[in-house]
This record gives sequence, structure tokens and C-alpha cells, in this order.
Amino acid sequence: MSVDMNSQGSDSNEEDYDPNCEEEEEDEDPGDIEDYYDGVANDVEQQGADAFDPEEYQFTCLTYKESESTLNEHMASLAATLKVRKGFCINTGLVLVSFHWQISEILERHKSNAAQLLVEARVQPTSSKHAMVHSSHHCAVCMQFVRKENLLSLACQHQFCRSCWEQHCTVLVKDGVGVGVSCMAQDCLLRTPEDFVFPLLPSEELKDKYRRYLFRDYVESHYQLQLCPGADCPMVIQVQEPKARRVQCNRCNEVFCFKCRQMYHAPTDCATIRKWLTKCADDSETANYISAHTKDCPKCNICIEKNGGCNHMVSMDFSLFSADFCWMCLGDWKTHGSEYYECSRYKENPDIVNQSQQAQAREALKKYLFYFERWENHNKSLQLEAQTYQRIQEKIQERVMNNLGTWIDWQYLQNAAKLLAKCRYTLQYTYPYAYYMESGPRKKLFEYQQAQLEAEIENLSWKVERADSYDRGDLENQMHIAEQRRRTLLKDFHDT
Repeated sequence: MSVDMNSQGSDSNEEDYDPNCEEEEEDEDPGDIEDYYDGVANDVEQQGADAFDPEEYQFTCLTYKESESTLNEHMASLAATLKVRKGFCINTGLVLVSFHWQISEILERHKSNAAQLLVEARVQPTSSKHAMVHSSHHCAVCMQFVRKENLLSLACQHQFCRSCWEQHCTVLVKDGVGVGVSCMAQDCLLRTPEDFVFPLLPSEELKDKYRRYLFRDYVESHYQLQLCPGADCPMVIQVQEPKARRVQCNRCNEVFCFKCRQMYHAPTDCATIRKWLTKCADDSETANYISAHTKDCPKCNICIEKNGGCNHMVSMDFSLFSADFCWMCLGDWKTHGSEYYECSRYKENPDIVNQSQQAQAREALKKYLFYFERWENHNKSLQLEAQTYQRIQEKIQERVMNNLGTWIDWQYLQNAAKLLAKCRYTLQYTYPYAYYMESGPRKKLFEYQQAQLEAEIENLSWKVERADSYDRGDLENQMHIAEQRRRTLLKDFHDT
């Protein structure tokens, strides 16, 4: 049985997508730091880092035709195994959708109770819901008398005239419904097979839309497939084992979490990042005041602005003093030299449960703002360090043009900037994880590892921004340490 699609699954690009087109090679922007996962792992592992990467995940990018072929193979395989009668093969798709294309589970259920399988798939009604077939030739919707051959019904035997069926299917398809087109009878949940719907659609345009929506529903219900969320992108990502892992489309370069199709968010799990982003959106006005780019120097009270990703701030006024301090907590940077990076850990009030509701509300806001500020700070640092990456690219190009070495000789500078972004991205997503984490030994371990990662990232950021002051060995050693901290944290706390 063929799915027989003529266009891609998402309706976001229904005007632009041509199923016969082959994917085009896109020019890669040499200054884009979005590719910071590429080529860095091998460089770091050569320096002796743990070869195990918790983010390693096998996936395949499928074109529309490849996805269609995969779906058709599954349908044909199930139909052959169940040895369904001719004409029933169409309903195989509805069964697969209902059970998320878990063929082994479907076969097991079919073996134990085939009738119940079809009921749960909404292909057949329960025996108690079979409608009596009346001799009357009246349509139950328009109440008009129609000839018997113009009355149509599903397995439930709820009969309606062809005209009402046409209007019903047309309206639902226009609203973007695919697999969900169901019987018109009240409280009847039976779904209509596609061979029932297609003849009822009055135009090729509607049939094309229906094909798109069917394809979308088939892919979205498949436990091993995900539509790429990139704008106007027809690609489908396929995996063997669905997990909350990082995948990247090879057509539009969109990076996302396979499980939830949102931005990649390790070590925070999908449900937690949804809660966090919703909270940030709801409390956006409250958090606005901490989003300012400026703070007051803790020594001279002069307004200062952060112009790099590193949180190690150096305030220089040679007529008075020079001060090194932390951008986040404004504390002396010397106190951050210890292994435990104190300013990344929120110190909760153990007696807050015994205080007034107002005090508890203030404490809750204080806690949220603590984590939000650090989340937002690392996001801004990523943007600033992307500018540093661009400057490094330009500097390498200049040196190569002046015969001061080859591109390969200076590749380690680019890899250092990439790895810095990779580590800081992970660090940013540790803060929603910590915010919702319950107090206890596990949270203490997480905060300890988070602190170690943060300290090494700041060391790496400092050295990347001043790469000319450090030799290659020193910089690569710092890369190794930072990546090791990142992998250790993800290994222990990444959602499995």
C-alpha cells in the first residue's frame, strides 16, 4: 500500500515545497558559531579527554521520498504479517498511528485480541455501539430522503448522505485535519480511512492538503521520526531509540531536541524546560530590570558594561586602583579561585516555611531571579563570544594571508572558541535544572559539578579572549579540562 503523498507533511511551507526536488547544498557562514559541535570532539579527545560523550546520538536525516518509503514499508510489513484482506490494508495506517508505529506491540495485541485492537485503533466500533440499520433512507444530518446508493457509512453503520460527508470532510481538511477525520454521529469516535475520504474531496487542491496532513500525522505519531521544525524545511529525522538528545538537520542546520522538537536543552529534561520557558514568559516584566547590560563597579561605583562573554571583570583606573571581580555576584574574583564556585549556588532559607506568605512569596521571587539572571547572563555571553569567534576567524585569515602559518596551524584557536560556546550552552541549561531540583544530596552533587564547569568555562573564556597571551598547549589543556567537566555533568544528570 502506498501513502501516495505529493507534498511534504507540514503545512507551514505548502506553497514552496516540491516533493520532487533534491536537497540543496547551502553555503556555510564561516562566522556562524552554530556549528560548534562539529570537529571539536576529536580535537579534545586527542588531548586525552574521556572518549565517552553523553550527547552522542545516532540519527538520520530523511528526505520526503525517503520518509514516505519508510512509512510505506511499515504499512506493508504490518499488512503482510496480519494477512489482512484486500481493501482493509488502508486501515493499517490508522492502527499504526494509534499505537505509535510500535509493530511488535500491535502484533502482540492482535494475537491476544484482534477485535479489541481494532476497537482501540478506532477502526471498528464496540459491539454495544453498532447502530441498527434502518430501512429509512433519510440522512441523519440533513434529514433529507436520499437513495440508498447515496448513503455512506463506516463500520459503525451510521449512515449519512454523500453530500453531508463531502461537506464534513471538506471543512475538516480545510482546518488542517488529517488522520482525525471521524464519523459524524454523536459520540462515535471511528476514524475514516483515507480511501473513504479521498473520493469525497471536491478538488485536487484539497486532496493535496489532505495528503500533507496525513503525512504530518503519520510522522508525528511515529516514535522513531520527527519533522524538522526549521522554517519551510521538509526533512524528517529518524532515530532507532527516541530520547531527549541533540539532532541537527543537514538541510537547514536546525538544531533541536528530538523528543520535544524545541531547542536542545541538556541536562534539563523536556517537561522542565517547558515549565521554565513558560515561567520566564509569564514573569518577563518582573525579570526586565535584571536584563540591563550595565552594573555598578563594586569598588568605584562607576557604571560598567560587559563587552565579552567572560564573567571575570577587570576595572582599571590607574589613578586610583585596579579591581578584579565577578560580573554575577560583584565579589572579589580571588574568592572564585576555589573549586567550589559559590556564586552559582542559591542559598535557600531553611526557615522559610515557618514565615508569612508574603515572606515566602518574596523568597520565591528571589530564588527565581537568582536563576534567571544566570540563565540570561550565559545567553548574552554566548552572543558576545560569537563575536569573539568572528574576530578569531578574521585574525586567522589575516595571518594566513600574511604567510604566518597555514589555516591548520591556527585551527586550534577556532576550536577553542567553538568548545567554549559548546560548554557555555550546556552551562546555561543547568540553571533551569537546578531551579526545579529538590534539595538534597543529589542537588548538592549537581551544584558542585555545575560550579566546577562554570569555573573552567570562565578560565577558558578568559584565555580565548586573550589567546595571543597563551601558548597553544596551555589553551588546549584548558579546553580538555572544560570539556571533561561538561561530559562528567551530563553523564551523571542527562535525561535518559
